[in-house]
Amino acid sequence: GSGIGRATALGFAARGAKVVVADIDKVKAETVAGEISRAGGTALAITADAGAPAGIDAMIGGAVAAFGGLDILHNNAFGQPPLPAGQSRLAFTADIDEKVWTHTIELGLTGVFRATKRAIPELLKRGGGAIVNTASISGLFADFAIGAYNAAKAGVINLTRVTAIE
Repeated sequence: GSGIGRATALGFAARGAKVVVADIDKVKAETVAGEISRAGGTALAITADAGAPAGIDAMIGGAVAAFGGLDILHNNAFGQPPLPAGQSRLAFTADIDEKVWTHTIELGLTGVFRATKRAIPELLKRGGGAIVNTASISGLFADFAIGAYNAAKAGVINLTRVTAIE
């Protein structure tokens, strides 16, 4: 995953946490899990798509199966769909490619919702826990020509607020 995801995973492991590193890219997941293991921590790499229900089940279910429960969820997934040559992800709202919009919202917001929903019962079984969602300054302020990203991150911010007050 991204640098912040890697840094968070390493930070949790340094404090004794058993960490599941999930990524759609197997090599990336295994690389970070290997770093944690070499540093004396406990980590499991899971290859899964955070934008799909089956991927969420693989991540959360895999953590519960491997470590007996869940204490912390860090939603940090983000990625871009492949586009035809010459087509840009940067576009005015009226010109956003439907694939870019759908992928961005599905992974960047719906994936956070699905993971949160799936994690809450597991966290409650252990008496509580924490959910950390990575958003962006782009969720608070508009950026030129990245409307789908701005919308997804604004949604993550408010979903986090709603979940917290519930």
